[in-house]
Amino acid sequence: MTLRLAMWSGPRNISTAMMRAWENRPDCVVVDEPFYACYLKASGLRHPMTDEIFAAQSADWAQVAEQLCSEHGDAGIYYQKQMTHHYLPGVDLDWTRKLKHCFLIRDPYEVVNSYREKMQRILVEDIGIVRQWELYQEISAITGQAIPVIDARQVLQDPAGVLERLCQYFDIPFLGQMLQWPAGRRASDGVWAAHWYQVVEKSTGFAPYRNRVVELTEEQAAVAEASMAAYREMVARCMSNH
Repeated sequence: MTLRLAMWSGPRNISTAMMRAWENRPDCVVVDEPFYACYLKASGLRHPMTDEIFAAQSADWAQVAEQLCSEHGDAGIYYQKQMTHHYLPGVDLDWTRKLKHCFLIRDPYEVVNSYREKMQRILVEDIGIVRQWELYQEISAITGQAIPVIDARQVLQDPAGVLERLCQYFDIPFLGQMLQWPAGRRASDGVWAAHWYQVVEKSTGFAPYRNRVVELTEEQAAVAEASMAAYREMVARCMSNH
């Protein structure tokens, strides 16, 4: 029986490094941001490589959800890197009852500080933290799961400890291979990797946490601040606090 594990995070939140960690397990296959094309079609937004994304992915919500609920060959774990801002309000979430879930969070000021390197204009919706808290509540109600929350800072400070505890929660063995992986691009990476994944492609493990200088414009700081209440709700549910 395959463990279908959805990891919900916003952008610029070590989510790709986390996907690398899980994909380096011999018993795991991964899927990268499966609802990206759905999100772009429904929102009408133009992101870098939009045409390539439409060519590479289905933009049908139900079709993607069905694929995410499938058994996945001989893999013991089907890991799904989910972006919270991609899953728009009002789209059916009933399919999530067939999966197990985890939420990966990061301080909004750090997220905006990183996101502004890639995108000129930033809205609250773009960083997905308010939506993350909404999804946490909705998916918790649908599935009845006590969904674990992990913080990116704590992962970087103690990757072995956090991942071991997370594996224990899902009743699977922790494997040391999750802490190191080969550099380079993967066939499983989304087509958008060429724009977004330059740093992670050079990585061979989780980078040590370091305090970064956060220098935001007034508008950018307002986006971070508007996301703080939702972030605090998620922090209160962090595995490290229980």
